[in-house]
Parts: sequence; structure tokens; C-alpha cells
Amino acid sequence: MSTPRVVIIGAGIVGANLADELTERGWDQVTVLDQGPLPLTGGSTSHAPGLVYQTNASKTMTQFASYTVEKLLGLDADGWCFNQVGGLEVATTPERLADLHRKHGWALSWGVPAEVIGPDRCLELHPLLDKDKVLGALHTPTDGLAKASRAVVALTARAEARGAVFRGSTRVTDVLQQGGRVTGVRTDAGDEIPADIVVSCAGFWGRAVGELVGMKVPLLPLAHQYARTGQLPELVGRNDERIEARLPILRHQDHDLYYREHNDCLGIGTYAHRPMPARLADLPEVDGVSEQAMPSMLPFTEADFAPSWEHSRQLLPALRDAKVETGFNGVFSFTPDNGPLIGESPDVAGFWIAEAVWVTHSSGVAKAVAQLLTDGRSEFELHGCDVNRFDELQTTDSYVDETAQRNFVEIYDVLHPLQPKLSPREVKVSPFYDRQKELGAFFLEAHTWERPHWYEANARLVKDLPPEWQPPSRDAWSAMFHSPIAAAEAWRTRTAVALYDMTPLKRIEVAGPGATDFLQRLTTGKMDKSVGSVTYALLLDQAGGVRSDVTVARLDENLFQVGANGNLDLDYFRRQAPDDNSVQIRDITGGTCCVGVWGPLARDLVQPLSDADFSHEALKYFRLQRAHIAGIPVVAMRLSYVGELGWEIYTSAEYGRRLWDVLWEAGQPLGVIAGGRAAFNSLRLEKGYRAWGTDMTTEHTPYEAGLGFAVNKKKTGYVGHEAIAGLEHETPARRLACLTVDDGRSVVLGHEPVFLDGGAAGYVTSAAFGHTIGKPIAYAWLPSSAVEGTSVEIQYFDRKVRATVTAEPLVDPDMTRIRR
Repeated sequence: MSTPRVVIIGAGIVGANLADELTERGWDQVTVLDQGPLPLTGGSTSHAPGLVYQTNASKTMTQFASYTVEKLLGLDADGWCFNQVGGLEVATTPERLADLHRKHGWALSWGVPAEVIGPDRCLELHPLLDKDKVLGALHTPTDGLAKASRAVVALTARAEARGAVFRGSTRVTDVLQQGGRVTGVRTDAGDEIPADIVVSCAGFWGRAVGELVGMKVPLLPLAHQYARTGQLPELVGRNDERIEARLPILRHQDHDLYYREHNDCLGIGTYAHRPMPARLADLPEVDGVSEQAMPSMLPFTEADFAPSWEHSRQLLPALRDAKVETGFNGVFSFTPDNGPLIGESPDVAGFWIAEAVWVTHSSGVAKAVAQLLTDGRSEFELHGCDVNRFDELQTTDSYVDETAQRNFVEIYDVLHPLQPKLSPREVKVSPFYDRQKELGAFFLEAHTWERPHWYEANARLVKDLPPEWQPPSRDAWSAMFHSPIAAAEAWRTRTAVALYDMTPLKRIEVAGPGATDFLQRLTTGKMDKSVGSVTYALLLDQAGGVRSDVTVARLDENLFQVGANGNLDLDYFRRQAPDDNSVQIRDITGGTCCVGVWGPLARDLVQPLSDADFSHEALKYFRLQRAHIAGIPVVAMRLSYVGELGWEIYTSAEYGRRLWDVLWEAGQPLGVIAGGRAAFNSLRLEKGYRAWGTDMTTEHTPYEAGLGFAVNKKKTGYVGHEAIAGLEHETPARRLACLTVDDGRSVVLGHEPVFLDGGAAGYVTSAAFGHTIGKPIAYAWLPSSAVEGTSVEIQYFDRKVRATVTAEPLVDPDMTRIRR
């Protein structure tokens, strides 16, 4: 059977890997084009130092790196493609050492062997270190060096043996299209190569390739300094030309530095200099490509390197009598969130990209893309890599340039999970923003939205908290970007009434005569319900993985509002919409707003403001009604993500501030407060409500995630149905478990490993202090054998925290508070 014709633009480490992965799956009509000569094309691969550190806060990025290690180790080449010398990340400050313990936790969570070691062991592994400067290190024995240029040769040969064609010195000048999909490419030689799929693996040239189809590729080429010393006596005779290195690759992140051996010399890379954007038009033209000259290697700027050289000489005494022999400023790609860019153009079917990928993750990314193309899904969870995760503004040149440069500066910084961008800020704000500032809101930023985490106006309530609500003190790390005010806000939500700004949550309008059938096909819930119904449902992929959870409100016969999880859901809906225009998809987030009014006094607040009936009998749970509140047209949905009586109240943006003011004024006799995300997160975990992308992803089925109730057992024919049919009768091997922390005070933050019977068995997803129950909560993926009452341990930095698997929900299991 004939396979699709594929053109890959770029023959570097990603393009060569992709050709290898596709041909391994039987796709034999693959053509790889590169504007540079083969095999050394002159892109980032050609000059990459090749250090591969696997451990990352992202499970997906760690898996990409681990697969890269596995694959390169197995390549048959003339010499090694991966030299598994191990990785050593040293700490010279207490803050860095603590962070290495945190990173050790990630390694345990994602299955990477690693240990935190002391100064003596550091010196044994890397004798060039000044032991007196080092407090400890993270040692990962399976890390090492990738010989990217040699790997490209081996991958190319293997793909060619299966039928792939590689052409160098061939620049793609146009991507041909017809009827909204690619048909081929045109080259600078004037020939046209037909294609059903075109994949851009062009590295920092990806932005220019994307422009050929009008696609914004949000990456910024930046120069990064790399230097080599002259011969070091301490390294003479240790290595030969064939081995190149025996010492572990070394990171000195306190000063943004890394090191590797080059036989008897040392290579030094630094991020401790000013960001240096590289414009494609300014790249040097070279006559041929060599290891000493290529378009991606810019002249070395010695003044930028001087501070890093001094810090290097302090850490490595062998450098004190050495000199820098050579250096260059090498160009590679950064993105707005430091993630790679994988996915298909939203406008031109068949045009894919795999960009902003470092050698570290190259084989893993290529495997993921090959799986997407051949199977329609990947074994890797890709929501943090999908190019369509960004809103339009996040793909603009100004936003990309600013955020990418900031990410360059912060690449080795110790960053808190809640740490917001310094800039740009106030990009998206709700209509309530001015009122929130007046209340002393402490804002964090998420997906360009300003989101209040607590309000200083509520500080006065902390002293009024009953003893059982008084929060314990926290360690310095979990106390960052947190305030005890969150306890007061949770207390008032449970005992009175609070207003929560829900505006930043993505809202999608699905309309048209085909809307019901469209949503019926994509979701696990029954959509053909009466007007006024609201349904919580899941979007699954073909394998039954949870690609999102949504709240679908039927506003009219052919009109639905979908509460979604960001731009990826919008992109998915648009791709799935039928071609006959029977369904219209529209992002209405910016033109609307939402305030959650929740608490036992919520009805006392809202009912006097409206002629509509807000009683339980008239507006039951998971129903909606159109109404007027103080004359403002609203849609009130009887939902609650915090587990209390109330509604999500929607109106158009122009009425937003008026709606807030009316509710605020009317609520004063009831003790109304504004509540922030810190209290919100605590309250939702007490109710066991999941957060997609954190608690569950495409890796997990609904039954593993504890969401079987969202699957309509009588329904068939929706995406993923066949994959999960019958699973409700089986016991999954793993499940998302609710843990409560035994000591009543130790708050973890997420991604920490969980130990069962002495071994790492899972990891934390969401966590918070449960103010209602008076103890910390953590949700974690664990083997199903960890039943209620099972004792486990969570590794938090360098200590173990005991916790117990607990029945959920922790608050109001009978749902009486929410349904009154």
C-alpha cells in the first residue's frame, strides 16, 4: 500500500531523526532537503556541544531526552554517537543545593537514575573541581555527550537504506498549496517536489519557513557563547581522539555555565551574557561549511565572555594558567515558554513543524512527530509542546522577542512553580481588574492573564479565623507566592459568600444546525439534552486518553457555550468542524466575563437583585438560566468548582465592572469578600475536582483519573469510545489518589516523587493546604494497590513527608452544601 509523500525541510538532528522514525514505520516516500551541504549543513546541529541532561520539571521533556539517550546509544556508526559519561550539576550556594534536591525529586518521579552527592564524591567524579567551592551535586550516571554530527550521518544512512532521499544545497523557496492543504514544495533549483505532508525541521530558520505558508512560528534565534581552552596538563593522556571525554559533563548553574572535555581541552558554554538576538539576514555567508565556519557560528565577543571565564577559573583551578584558544557565538532557538514547537498549521493542512528542539530532546521529538503522522497520536503527552498552545498575541514578534530573551536570561535560575513573568504584564485583564487592584490583589500571571491569588483587603480577617482555621507556618519555599490571607478567603467562602473572577477560563461558542451532533461526536457526555442543561464531559483521543475536560452549556437549540482548557481545545474544535459550515466555532473569551458567586449566602446575595427565580427548585445543579441582575443581562450557570452553593454568572465584557459593583455593594451586609486563586485551589482539591494538564492528560484514561462518572455508559460512537469500552469493569493498574499529609503542616507543590513500600512508585500532581480540613492535600498517581489507608512518603527536597491515601472528596461527600 502506498504511503504518504513527505518532504522534511532540514537535515539536522531533528530532520534526520524524523526521516529515520518514519522509514522505520514503513513510510518510504520521504525526501529531506537542506539549504546547506550534507552532512554538515551549517545549522545548530553542526556546532552543538552535545551535552544531554535528561532531568527536567516536565515529564515529557525528560522522556524525550531519555529516548534520545537510548536511541543514540544504539546507533551503528563509525565511532560513538553517545558517550555516557554521566552528568554532574554542582551547587556552590545553599539555594542551589536545595534546588538540586528538588531536581532529584523530578528524576525519581520520571524514572531517571540520579543521586545528590557530597563534595568528596564530586571530586572523585570530576578531579578538576575545587572541592572547597562545591557544596554538593546532582549526579545522573545515564547523562552524557551526543555526537550530533556523527548521529546525523548514521541516521541518514539508515533512512536512505529504507528508501528516503536526502538532498543538500537545496533551499525550499515555496510551499505549494491547493484547497487549503500542501501539495509540495518548490526549490531554488526551480523544481517542484510533490508532497502530501511537509514538515519543517529547519531550526532557527523555522520562522522563515513558516512564513511560506503564513504561519507564525514563535521562536527567536539567539546567540550563545561557547569557547575551548588550550591544552590542559591535567587532561593530557586521559582521552584519545576516539573517546574525546571521560569526565562527566558539568553544570555550574550558579553562574550559568557548563563544561565538557574535548580530548585534552575543555569546552565552556555560558548563558551569563546579554541576550544576543540573531537576525537571519545578518548571518554570515560562508564559502562552504566546516567545523570552524558556518552560518550558525557568529564571531566570538570576548568582552561578553570575560566574567564567565573568571567564574570558571574559580571553580576549576586547572584553568587558572590556561587560555581561551577559540570561541564562537552559536545560534539556536528560544520560545515564549521554553518549550519546543510541534504540530500542524491551523490554516494549511499537511504543513507540520518540529522546531526549537535541542539535541537533548531531538530523537524523542522526532518519534513523537512520527507517531502523530502515522498513528494520529503520540505515546508522549504533548500539550506543553503543541505549537497551537499559544494565543495569537503570544506569536507576535514583540511578545516572542521579549519572552524568549527573558527565558535565555533565566535558563539556569532557580524558579518557583508559581513564579510569574516580570514582563510583559497586564496583557490581558478582566473587566474587574481595577476593582481587584483597589482591594489589594496580589496578581500572578498565567497565559498572559492577570490572576488575583489573594487580596490584601482580606488581611484583617486573618485575626478573626477560628482556631481550627488558623493555617500553620510554612517552609520558605512553599511560602513563596503565598499568604495566610488565603485561609481567610477559604473560610469566608465556606461560611458566607465570595466573588471569584473566572474570566480567564477559555470560552468557546459552538453554533449551527450541526452543533449538537458535533459535540456528541467529540465528548463523552450526552449533548442532546434540553435547552438550559449543563454537562461536564471529557474530550478523549483515539486511544481513550483524556485530551481535555469541558463544561458544555446548551443556551439554545443550536447554540452551546463550552468552558474549555485553552487554545488547544479551540484549535481541536476548529479542526474537527465539518466542511459544510453546519457548525461555527468562535472564541468568545475576550468579549465576555464571568464571576463565580459561591458560599452558603450566595442565594441571599443574588436573589434580591433579580426577578428570576434562583431557588434550588427553579434552578437545579448543572442547569442554567438567562436572567437580569440589577438590569444586567446575564447567563447564570448552577456550577461550583469550590463545592459551595452558587453560580458562574456570565455577561458581556461591557457590563463586567457594573456586575461586579452591584454584587459587591449588595453583598456588604452579608460579609462578601473577593477570593483569589490560592483559596480557590485549596477548595477545589478538598472537593476532589481535577485540573486538566496537571492531574490528568492524554496519558490517562477517565477511569484511571477517577472521572468515570463523566462517561455516559449508554453512549457510543464518540472519539475514543472503542478504546475505553469495558474499562469501567476493570481495575486500572494506576489511579489518581487523594493523599493527606500526616504532620498537618508540610505543604508540597507538585512533581514530587511518592514512595510506596520504600520505592518511588508515583508522583504528585496538584497540592495545597486544605483549610477546611486543617491539613495539606496532595493528589498523586500511584499503583491501584495503594488503597485507602495506605501509608506513603512524599520526598520534598531532601526529606520524606509521610502521607495517607484518603477517601475523596474530603469535604461534603454527599454534596448537600452544593445542592441546597
